[in-house]
Amino acid sequence: MTRARKALIDLSSTSYYHLIARCVRRAFLCGEDEYTGKNFDHRRTWLVERVKLLSRVFAIEIAAYAIMSNHYHLVVKVNRQQALNWSDNEVISRWYRLYKGSPIIDRYLHGDTLSEAEQLLVSELIEKWRARLYDISWFMKNLNEFIAKKANKEDNCTGKYWEGRYKSQALLDETALLSCMAYVDLNPIRANMANNLEDSDFTSIQERIRHFKNVKPNAQKSNKNNEAAYQIKQPKSLKRFGKREHENTIPFSLIDYLELVDWTGRHVHPKKKGFIPKNVPDILVSLRIEEATWLDRVQNYGTHYGNFAGSKTVLRAHAAKNDVSWYKGVG
Repeated sequence: MTRARKALIDLSSTSYYHLIARCVRRAFLCGEDEYTGKNFDHRRTWLVERVKLLSRVFAIEIAAYAIMSNHYHLVVKVNRQQALNWSDNEVISRWYRLYKGSPIIDRYLHGDTLSEAEQLLVSELIEKWRARLYDISWFMKNLNEFIAKKANKEDNCTGKYWEGRYKSQALLDETALLSCMAYVDLNPIRANMANNLEDSDFTSIQERIRHFKNVKPNAQKSNKNNEAAYQIKQPKSLKRFGKREHENTIPFSLIDYLELVDWTGRHVHPKKKGFIPKNVPDILVSLRIEEATWLDRVQNYGTHYGNFAGSKTVLRAHAAKNDVSWYKGVG
C-alpha cells in the first residue's frame, strides 16, 4: 500500500533516510545500451555533481551514494536545525542559487521601503523557502527534474524519465544506518560490476578511499582511533565519520567503517564466496551484531525492510506511533 510522503518522512523520529530513484523506458544513467550502442557513463557524473551542488544549497548532507545503470541510491541526513539557524539573507541567497526568486524579495534586498503588508509577505516567503531547503521532496525534485531535462535533451525526446516518485526509507537506529550505507556502497560489487571497493565507480566508498589514500604515510601510521587526524582527509562533500562524542558526525570511526565494508564485500562478491577472514570488524563487536546476521542483512537488505529500517523493537514502536499494526522487518 502506498503511504503518504508525510507519513514516511518524520524528522522527529530520525534525520537519516535512504532514497532511491529508478529510470523508466529503458532509460540509462550509465553503461552501454546494447540496442543503440550508446554509452551513457557521463550521466553518472551529471548526477554526482548535481547531488553535491544541492547538498551545498540544502540543509541535507550526503552520507552515502551509488549511481547504478538505471537507478541510484542516496543515504542522506536532514539537518533541520541548521536551516532554522540560517539568517533570512542566507535563506534568500541559497534559494536564489536554484530559482529566479521574487520581485518583492529583490526590493527587500535593495533596501527599498516596504509597507507593513509587503514586509509580512517577505517574511512568509523566506519561511516558506527555509522549510523547503530542508525538505527531502524538494531536494529530490531539484535533482530528478534537472537530470530528466538534461537526458531528454540529449536523447532528443520528451516524456517521463523517472519511474514515478522516488522511494524513501527511514533509518531509525544506528544499525539500520550502518547496514544501509554498507548496502549502498557495495552495490557495484553485489552486481558484479566491480571486484573491489577502489574500482566501485561512482560510489561514496570509492570517494572516501581516494581521499584517505592521499594522506601522508606518517599520518596513516597513527593510531586509527585518533579520529582528529582522519577528519582532515574526509571528502568535504560527504558527511564525516567521527565518534559519538563528535558533534554532527556519523557515529562511527571512518577507518572502522572502511574495514567493515571491505570485510563485508569479500563475502558478498559473487566470485569470492566462502572467504572468511580471521578478524571480525570492530563495529560488529561494539554493536553486538553476529557475523551471519550482519551479512544476511546487507546481502538481503532490499527484501528485509520496507519504508522503515531498524531493530524489531524500534520498528514496533514507530508503527505504534503512527497507528499502524506492523512494519516490514518486524517478522
